[in-house]
Amino acid sequence: MLERFTKDARQVVTDTQVQARELGHRRVGTEHLLLALLTGGGAAAETLGRHGLDAADLRARIVRAAEEPLDPEALRAIGIDLDAVRQATEETFGAGALDVPAGAGRPRGVLRGHIPFTPEAKKSLELGLRQAIRLKQKHIAPGHLLLGLLHDESFPSARLLVGAGVDLGELRADITGLLTSKAA
Repeated sequence: MLERFTKDARQVVTDTQVQARELGHRRVGTEHLLLALLTGGGAAAETLGRHGLDAADLRARIVRAAEEPLDPEALRAIGIDLDAVRQATEETFGAGALDVPAGAGRPRGVLRGHIPFTPEAKKSLELGLRQAIRLKQKHIAPGHLLLGLLHDESFPSARLLVGAGVDLGELRADITGLLTSKAA
């Protein structure tokens, strides 16, 4: 599949390793792909910027998401109010009782070598290929990778975009329009 990637798309995939390593993460996720797309320049990055996404803000959102081991929205869906649980715990055990200690969960030292991709990140790359096929295009460009990240709204990348106020449907339409106009 990688042989179909454009030079820019290959660079994005390479840059995900850098992004994960800089954040001290042991796995490359869809959020790292999104950050690599945003910081990589080019049409996909410009489109993300036009939709209000900023690299520093996205990086901060990724850090916050990694520090919060529980997904408040998922818990709410099954009837658990994380804020109520946190409040009750702090009333019993004191302020910050559920906080993760600084540096906990972070690897010690510098990560070396290849950082493995999460199943979601692998799936998003496959979905990027499917988007190129759907658009009848022979190569996979950064825009196709972005469409792959947007395909499944449960991916961390899509949740981060929604959290940043991005309308996923509008972003999909803009990227698709960009890809099809370049092919024409």
